[in-house]
Amino acid sequence: MAIWNRRKPKAERKYPVPLTMHQLWMVSLSAPVNRDRNASQGTLYPFTRIDDDSARRWLADQWEITSREQLVGRLGGLARTGYRLQAYRLLGVSPLAWDAALYVDIARRGFGCGMITEHEAWTALKSLVPAVVRSYASWKEYADHCLIGRTVWREGLQGTPDAGFPAPQADADAHLRSLLDPANKSSPWNLAPWDIISNPDRTR
Repeated sequence: MAIWNRRKPKAERKYPVPLTMHQLWMVSLSAPVNRDRNASQGTLYPFTRIDDDSARRWLADQWEITSREQLVGRLGGLARTGYRLQAYRLLGVSPLAWDAALYVDIARRGFGCGMITEHEAWTALKSLVPAVVRSYASWKEYADHCLIGRTVWREGLQGTPDAGFPAPQADADAHLRSLLDPANKSSPWNLAPWDIISNPDRTR
């Protein structure tokens, strides 16, 4: 008996309107935490192919988010203090970038599984922009603070059931180097330069 392997439809088919430069920039804030091959860097939807169940499972497994209320609460916590409060107590540095990356990633996955609407997801991302722009002047500065925040977050998992979950720090370092590499034509950070968010928006 033949077994048909039906691949899931591409996200761009369901959401065909290309992102504007500002939208791509906002989505790209989550690039440091999107290393998987199926992660989408060019759509609000978090995956290259439609997979709402994966978004739902990830939120439940990694963040214990199973409802809209929990999602909104987690986003609020990351926006207000997140892991940067702990980092400041330990290192005297407040790495907003790591919280911003997680915030955008969670919002995208929340949209991906239908906990929030597309409009609500964009509103959530837009609300974060002023603080990020005030804090950093380049993707390099953003990346440096992502690494600081990730280190504090990862060390905070020691002694917990999730201690073995994160990828090694070397993998995160290599991923960020790739995003910053001028020769990487597919890097969303090269497609949406840092200062584009401070200029008038335009279509890609």
